[in-house]
Amino acid sequence: MAAAEVANCIMEVSCGQAESSEKPDVESITSKDYYCDSYAHFSNSRFHNHHLFKDKVVLDGGTDTSILCMFAAKAGPATSLGSSGSTSSEYAVKIVKANKLDHLVTIIKGKVAEVELPVEKEVDIYTVKVEDLTFTSPFCLQVKQNDYVQTQVAYFNIEFMHCHKRTGFSISPESLYKHWKQMVFYMEDYLTLKTGEEIFSTIGMWPNAKNNWDLDFTVNLNFKGHLCNLSCSTDYRMR
Repeated sequence: MAAAEVANCIMEVSCGQAESSEKPDVESITSKDYYCDSYAHFSNSRFHNHHLFKDKVVLDGGTDTSILCMFAAKAGPATSLGSSGSTSSEYAVKIVKANKLDHLVTIIKGKVAEVELPVEKEVDIYTVKVEDLTFTSPFCLQVKQNDYVQTQVAYFNIEFMHCHKRTGFSISPESLYKHWKQMVFYMEDYLTLKTGEEIFSTIGMWPNAKNNWDLDFTVNLNFKGHLCNLSCSTDYRMR
């Protein structure tokens, strides 16, 4: 991408349109569709909560094209930092400059776990500790209709809670489409279910012993229904 081309890639960061329930056509998608509409939740959290960003140092780890850094820069921080270990950091610098935000946004090339930041850093992680990354949790799924089931699906919810106006989103299969995807756990066999039955499971998660960037999962399933029974334990690895 040449500098002249970057000049045509200026991103309008004052976005916050409603989500679309339809998956966008990848052949006609624009930077506005991919970045602004998909990231509108983050833009809204900044727009409604300037007091959380004012005069703060903001860090976006794995900044990619720097869109979140530019969102943050609109909320009045002392500085907005972005780090990227890929070659996209070179384009991020050009995009920031093209948007006339280079006086607020600094892009640092390197992995977030390895770079040295130009400011003193202190992160408030509330109650999250290293040992919290390893857990086992039971759960129960209610069957809503007669059907066959071959997988269980994991997803996450995000909510900005320390705000004047709380905002967030979910990547649940029942929510509107987003470019984040669910994690699918395929089972050894399928289940034949009837409405009102319950699937009892336990999920365990911990960092992989050889590569702590990977995650290991164990899902224990116990189902006793009118039409079938299944009890199994399956291991998974997310790279």
